[in-house]
Amino acid sequence: MNSNANSHQHYHLGVGKVARSTLSDANARRPVGIFAETFAMLAKKADRHTRAEGAEMVRLIDSSPIPLGKLCEWAEWNGRIRGMKMHVVYHPENDVPRCIEITPSTVNDVEIGRQTELEAGATYVFDKGYYHFGWWNKINAAKAFFVTRVKVNTRLRMTKSRYVRKSIGDGFRIIADANVALASKGDSKLSIPLRRIKVKRDKGGTITLITNDLERTAVEIAALYKGRWQIELLFRWIKQHLNLSKFMGKNDNAIRLQIIAAMIAYLLLRLAQRLNSSRMLPLRFAELVCKRLFMRKTIAEIDTPPPVNPSKPNPKFSLDQLGFTYA
Repeated sequence: MNSNANSHQHYHLGVGKVARSTLSDANARRPVGIFAETFAMLAKKADRHTRAEGAEMVRLIDSSPIPLGKLCEWAEWNGRIRGMKMHVVYHPENDVPRCIEITPSTVNDVEIGRQTELEAGATYVFDKGYYHFGWWNKINAAKAFFVTRVKVNTRLRMTKSRYVRKSIGDGFRIIADANVALASKGDSKLSIPLRRIKVKRDKGGTITLITNDLERTAVEIAALYKGRWQIELLFRWIKQHLNLSKFMGKNDNAIRLQIIAAMIAYLLLRLAQRLNSSRMLPLRFAELVCKRLFMRKTIAEIDTPPPVNPSKPNPKFSLDQLGFTYA
């Protein structure tokens, strides 16, 4: 906890060390809705402050498991972990997590993805966990785009082969590009223009992408899907540096509150760094904020060393002292 980490400065506040049990009891009672509303307000503010004119509207959608193990016997088991899931819509260009949902680990990703508020002109990039034809139709109807991978059992019929003018990308090569239509004999319906792109990765096998974007080049679409690693870095950063591996409480409310509080902290750090035009690494900036949390120091001066007291002159030593030869 940042408060206890700065215990040497508690005398300014007239407080002592905060007990873990005290936080646990408080988090069990605090309403999560207030924190969720605060996150939504900050996300909107951060997105507005970091939006670049003419930048592509790319939205990465993914979920990350929150393992609870034996800590919480009430947590549901999904066959891999016992715990919860954190679902996030992330703006990679702005480095802003825009939406967050916390669910039991048994909830399918696509059920949360289908609740995402869609923006016209945006491109939604997600993996096969969000495979749902009805949702794809909804994205297309909203005049937005999607990029995802094709499942092995999806039957597609080529309607037109597309000429690939540029085939080499960063770490991959385009081997096929074609307009396709769904060839399923079941009740599935996907009556929108589709495009299938086959990509050979330099370090890996071949993947097949599907999209409703008929304008971008095949290399651009493959690069969008490759950029999904950015949301994985977001999850890793939050878990490692915002203490999501240790929870202050063991009940559902406390865990949800701590996850949302961590996301609020992430947004506050990004806002503070950008509004003050700080160019230091995000991790270094977070460490300095933690160390100077109770100090009267502006963000712009957060990396400056403490001043030297001019009333205390620096001691002067003789070089002879090193040899124990005193004059």
